[in-house]
Amino acid sequence: MPTVKLKDNEPFDVALRRFKRSCEKAGVLADVRSREF
Repeated sequence: MPTVKLKDNEPFDVALRRFKRSCEKAGVLADVRSREF
């Protein structure tokens, strides 16, 4: 599972965008969709 640590003075929106991008790179959503019934 990808993790993202907030940097000093980093807005939450930016961290969320980084988290979404790291999930995409790791293939998390594709994996969930493939296991969906």
